[in-house]
Amino acid sequence: MSRRHIAYLACATAVVAAGLGAAPSADVPTVHRVEPGESIQRAVDAAEPGDTVLLAPGTHEGSADITTSNLTLRGYGAHRTVLVPGTDAGKGACAEAGNGICVTGTDKKPVERVTVHSLALRGFEKSGLWASRTDRLTVQQVTAEKNGRWGIAEERSVRSVLSHNAVEDNGDAGLFVAGTVDTEEGARDAGKTVIRHNRMTGNRVGVTVRRLRDLAVDRNEATGNCAAVLVVGDGNKPRAGALSVTRNHVHANNRHCPRTARLPFLQGSGIVLTGVEETLVAWNRVEDNKGTSPLSGGIVLSKDPAGTPGERNEVRDNLVTGNSPADLADRDTATTNTFSHNTCTLSEPAGMC
Repeated sequence: MSRRHIAYLACATAVVAAGLGAAPSADVPTVHRVEPGESIQRAVDAAEPGDTVLLAPGTHEGSADITTSNLTLRGYGAHRTVLVPGTDAGKGACAEAGNGICVTGTDKKPVERVTVHSLALRGFEKSGLWASRTDRLTVQQVTAEKNGRWGIAEERSVRSVLSHNAVEDNGDAGLFVAGTVDTEEGARDAGKTVIRHNRMTGNRVGVTVRRLRDLAVDRNEATGNCAAVLVVGDGNKPRAGALSVTRNHVHANNRHCPRTARLPFLQGSGIVLTGVEETLVAWNRVEDNKGTSPLSGGIVLSKDPAGTPGERNEVRDNLVTGNSPADLADRDTATTNTFSHNTCTLSEPAGMC
């Protein structure tokens, strides 16, 4: 190639590069940095789809309502960026409800692809994070601790990923996922929602799954709760179920928590299924969960509070040891639930180990 050709190509490349550099700035995602003492909500309101709201290290006061799709809210790590209730009450629906971060859409237009990452949510009256009517919500590396009701909670949502979070010392469930919380209806499809690699300690329940189908609880650790994993259904149709609870480490969940309107007192409950169908419980390690509650034991199947039995559930290939009053407990009345290939010492009724 001649020098003239080389010079021509270099010139043409420069022209193309200049043209590309002239693209509208609106196409480039923006990072909105928020320092402690500044308004998180103001930054969220200014953000466009694709933008990131970045919370600087330190303690931030207040709450934030997220209603924009494809938005990321992140900090510098749960030990460095902490969100606590603000001193000014009543600023925004999320704060008024007693929550820290709220991600909310509508039935006709769910909020899509929101990510909350690398921060701590501490001391809110109700929930650290509350989500409703979302699609593909991701919550990762979030610590939700000492919140009055739930650490991280969602309803009416599909295709969520809740992973690598720590939920500690919350008043009810550390992780709470439900079809709905304010209506009595059949189970909703969670669209392959995944709850994985979370650590749950010091809560009433580590994770509660209520009135849902098509969801996986996988590779989590739960210890020091009153109950570790609670999968709840009722007599409404569609039935709750078609779930999986797999490869979790559930140990020493022996706190005592008083009864509620729906459930008896809890103590020493590992993995509990009440009133659900077609749920797989497999490859879990369930150890040293001990109590005297009607739901105490390593892996427990029970009718729901209204008396609806669980059906066609499969419990297999689990290591279940040191639990009391039993490692495996079938307190249901259905005859279609199966137990196979579990390693355990004591079962109720006898003969399942």
